[in-house]
Amino acid sequence: MNKNSIPQSISWRPTIVGSHYAVSCGHSLAAIAAARVLDHGGNAVDAGVTMAMALAVLQPDIVSFAGVAPTLVYQKSQSKVISLAGLGYWPQATDIAQLKEHGNGSIPIGILRQIVPAAPATHVLALREFGTISFEEAATPALELARDGFAMYPELHDSLESHADTIALFQENKNIFLSEGHPPAVGSRFKQINLGNTIARMIQAERLSTGNRDKKLSAVHDFFYRGEIARQIDQFHRSHGGFMRFEDLANFEVPIEEPISCNYHGLDVYTCDVWCQGIVLLLALKILEPINLAEMGHNSTAYIHTIASALNLAFGDREAWVGDPKFIDVPTRELLSIDHALKQMARIDPNYAFSSLVDALAIDGRQAPLADQLLPAQGKTPLAPDTIYGCVVDRHGNAYSVTPSDTMYDIPMIDGLGLAISSRGMQGRLEPNHPCFVQPGKRPRLTPTPAIALRDGNFEMAWGTPGGDVQCASMLQVLLNISHFGMSLQQAIESPRVAPFNFPNSFAPNDYYPARLCVENRLPKSTIQSLLQLGYDIEYWNEREYYAGAVCAIRRDQATGMLHAGADPRRAAYALAW
Repeated sequence: MNKNSIPQSISWRPTIVGSHYAVSCGHSLAAIAAARVLDHGGNAVDAGVTMAMALAVLQPDIVSFAGVAPTLVYQKSQSKVISLAGLGYWPQATDIAQLKEHGNGSIPIGILRQIVPAAPATHVLALREFGTISFEEAATPALELARDGFAMYPELHDSLESHADTIALFQENKNIFLSEGHPPAVGSRFKQINLGNTIARMIQAERLSTGNRDKKLSAVHDFFYRGEIARQIDQFHRSHGGFMRFEDLANFEVPIEEPISCNYHGLDVYTCDVWCQGIVLLLALKILEPINLAEMGHNSTAYIHTIASALNLAFGDREAWVGDPKFIDVPTRELLSIDHALKQMARIDPNYAFSSLVDALAIDGRQAPLADQLLPAQGKTPLAPDTIYGCVVDRHGNAYSVTPSDTMYDIPMIDGLGLAISSRGMQGRLEPNHPCFVQPGKRPRLTPTPAIALRDGNFEMAWGTPGGDVQCASMLQVLLNISHFGMSLQQAIESPRVAPFNFPNSFAPNDYYPARLCVENRLPKSTIQSLLQLGYDIEYWNEREYYAGAVCAIRRDQATGMLHAGADPRRAAYALAW
């Protein structure tokens, strides 16, 4: 089969195809906001930042305007992928003893898990370095959605309802999301006036600044991190026993970095550095590269077992080695080497599943730190505190890939600002020998994982998903569905998925489910029975399961140059192209 062609078989949605631009993200209104920017001459970064800020308003339960925003940018003129490290760090006043006391050994809910917010700085930096429009132009759709409101939709309503007990613990959260004692009804107009006012103040800071575009954008950053908003955050934390101080915010800047990458059958796949879990995707690809996956048959027992085994090996490496590279000596080059991949591949037994967390191999004589005793959990795998994803490709061939995130239902929002300051401290660990051990100034290891793939220096694909530890598993399977089985982009996204959880969860309290493999129930019963016989602890997911993520993607057809966009029907994701 010509892998650039679209197979003529059924999918719930069509693959959207355009020749000028494409957008795919977690909500239709954010996709439309991005498309409007592109229609008015903006580039992929302009549209992507607009989209990301709109998503923070449209999906405020799982994306904070003051959360995280790990970002990849592909510049066509340089044939290069650049990373914006949109993740904050633990405040300097962080007290491990307090975290242990209040969290019973893991990171507690509430203000103590808040770290320096990175998303506003990331968006401003992206516009300064790679965009063409003003902050006001990029932020106006988010302002309008917050001030004027949007229709409450089922996914957001259900999320607010399921988290109502913890939302009610915090006054600002309760005022906004449970103003009448319950979540707004589906279809009602939902407004976030305080957040709208905060965005308007940031826009006003740009308007009042003198000088060129760069100085005006810098004024927006300074207003948030060195001005009135920073002082309000400082005052709130001092009043409520938090760690954040004005100096933490004033000293924060987002690094521009080289991403990490691997080559998989001629495709160069890029993710953010090892402060992010993207290396799991790369490790799994390198393990699988020598294996003839197509010969096994799509979603056969052997295929699923091989994919799950590669992921288990990759997650074993994540648990042992991966953390903030400013604090941890992560052997990234060695982990992504062919030698390491071949050693890992040799550990896959076609007849048995890994029954426990896979021990990491020694690297260049270095033994991985021994993990503390792991206590297996029982019951259903918990839904991860979630996130969203979006990507844009413009008429010039530039691409933007972002996974903005952070929940508001487990932390207090800042009174009067409508802001949930990044809750990403929930991914820190309190075991001193763990690579994600909490330290002042250190970044927790992030699950949100945007990706971009190039072929011969040319853009081929941008993709990502929400889902915590599910992200790399879902992204891997979508890529393999295209590259080995010739699926259209939408078919690759809609195809049934599996995800292992045979490792400590990234989120407090870091539950661990030995041999656990979650499978969507569209798989044949005979296949699931065979997986059970291999030793997997099977957990069933429903058809189009929310837990399985919501992959959004854009792929360039190398034969025609046209852009194919797909969005996952498992959630409210939407794709557009022209």
